Amino acid sequence: MAKNGELREFLRTRRARVRPEDVGIPAGGRRRVPGLRREEVAMLAAVSLDYYARLEQGRPLQPSDQVLDAIARALRLTGVERLHLHNLVRAAAAPPEPGGELRLAPLDAGMRMMLDSLTFPAIIIDSRGDVHAMNRMGRALLAGLEPMPSEAAGHPRWLFLRPSTRDLLVDWEMNARVSVGVLREAAGRYPNDRRLHALVGELSVASPEFRTWWAEHDVEVPCRGPKRFRHPVVGELTMQVEALQLPDGERWMYAYAPEPGSPSEEAIRLLGTWAATQDAEEAAGPAGVVRSTQNAPSE
Repeated sequence: MAKNGELREFLRTRRARVRPEDVGIPAGGRRRVPGLRREEVAMLAAVSLDYYARLEQGRPLQPSDQVLDAIARALRLTGVERLHLHNLVRAAAAPPEPGGELRLAPLDAGMRMMLDSLTFPAIIIDSRGDVHAMNRMGRALLAGLEPMPSEAAGHPRWLFLRPSTRDLLVDWEMNARVSVGVLREAAGRYPNDRRLHALVGELSVASPEFRTWWAEHDVEVPCRGPKRFRHPVVGELTMQVEALQLPDGERWMYAYAPEPGSPSEEAIRLLGTWAATQDAEEAAGPAGVVRSTQNAPSE
């Protein structure tokens, strides 16, 4: 979608969800559109109707931060939505330029060593959903997801295109919606990222759910909190998820920990035993003979 189209649809969908009575405007009379009218947003933000209308049309304006913040308050935007609005306005006003893609340096050895030393599941994902690293427990818990350069290294593809995730994740729809919102937020900051546009196009064609939720223009940040699983090996368990942003600002470490003394802690312990057994079997040859490390390919 063109950059001005992104801004137009974002403002339109945000305006449609605000009820007039929520902002002190009488809701009487017939209304052709749900939510607020353009003139009501302009009044609440203390800008002219013509100016707001041109902004919602995606015209190349350069409103001040104060004006954008006033519009954000009128539309009752969240913090991440306010930042998204700023990003979209900058993109609409900027001339087309090459580059502008998300580029990240490889993870350093220290970060990988720390990840591998954790006894609970952990993964590192960037804003585009690419999985940069997983520890053994992360691969065991999130069955079917793999780190780069594997073709199965895309978290959004894993969610929407791998049917087994709908059984694994008890609250699949909630997780999938958050994933769409995180991609939408990244697209606002990287409007020229070709890989991100290709991913959105692929998922829009392959998944009706993704296509529907992408059109809603919701934006999200990586989520924290409890996440429920129905694992094919150890059954049901609940993990507390914490998302830690790495210094580059574009990658996040997701760590999954069970509540101490809970059935989930016992389940994750059993999963660890199973994962160790799987690793030992993979390290052995077809006849059960351990492969020589001298001839093993280097990583």
